[in-house]
Amino acid sequence: MGTKGRVVPRVVCCAIPIARAAGKVLVVTSRKRPNHWVLPKGGWEPSDVQLEAAASREALEEAGVRGTITRYVTTIPTPSTTYHFYELDVIGLDQDWLERHERKREWVDYAEAIRRLEWKAELAQGLKSSSLAP
Repeated sequence: MGTKGRVVPRVVCCAIPIARAAGKVLVVTSRKRPNHWVLPKGGWEPSDVQLEAAASREALEEAGVRGTITRYVTTIPTPSTTYHFYELDVIGLDQDWLERHERKREWVDYAEAIRRLEWKAELAQGLKSSSLAP
């Protein structure tokens, strides 16, 4: 994947939505590839101010997830994108959210989440760096 005309890599913030008591991760389907699963993620915008705020906003928009960012996980640079990962402890799920007609969401255990994210190496690597990793 190229830089799409950018001089500097795109900054993408990823939430890892976690139900701690159940040991589960919430994954969502990709809009571009509906048969593939991703973590809620998206570009940082100046209005977000902090990277954590962007991760939280993306979780709400893409998965209807409300919660608290509890931990910075890792930063993974690629030639086109710099990914920043944050754990988000889920407090609740909205039944009506921005992208509900474009995505499915599902709670899965760590091993299943890794399996579903393997197609996108950066996402799997981010989850492997989280506190859920064995």
